[in-house]
Amino acid sequence: MPNPTLTPQRTAKKLSGRARVVTGAAALALLSAGTVGAFSATAASSPGTAQSVSKKTTVAAAEDTHTTSHLTLAAATKAAQAAVDAARKAGQKISVAVVDRNGNTLVHLRGDGAGPQSYESAAQKAFTAVSWNAPTSELVKRLDQAPTLKDIPGTLFLPGGTPVRSQGAPIAGIGVAGAPSGATDEEFAQAGALALGK
Repeated sequence: MPNPTLTPQRTAKKLSGRARVVTGAAALALLSAGTVGAFSATAASSPGTAQSVSKKTTVAAAEDTHTTSHLTLAAATKAAQAAVDAARKAGQKISVAVVDRNGNTLVHLRGDGAGPQSYESAAQKAFTAVSWNAPTSELVKRLDQAPTLKDIPGTLFLPGGTPVRSQGAPIAGIGVAGAPSGATDEEFAQAGALALGK
């Protein structure tokens, strides 16, 4: 039987701290649910929601698109490691970079003891090779006819870069720097390219 001496104020005082927290949390949850429900109802009834957004989405026709191939990260890593391994066997300390068709770096390895300048040079050689779809040793020869080619940002017209092709089109570039000669750098870059598809 309820105690007649307990008033509502006294009952509230008798509630434990834990009970007050639980009661407050329940009240807050009810208030939040009402607010979310009101927002959802407003959003559902307002114009310009999901239906109008989907009407604005356009799908390009097949003849308006171009599909390209891309070297996977696993393949880029395999190529870079093969170049480093070839250099190590030859007693050389190099850096190697593998870039995608757009010149974005996929993998960049700096071999143990490779010079600090080799890191950036490798990336620039890789970018140069993929940009012109040719080994950088061949591109060096083009400078006689077009010396301003070397002024293009991010390029380096020194031997040591080789493109990776798929169906004749460049999909990646491998650049190596740090060996005593550019010709040796390019041998290691080609070793990386040859590791692909095995």
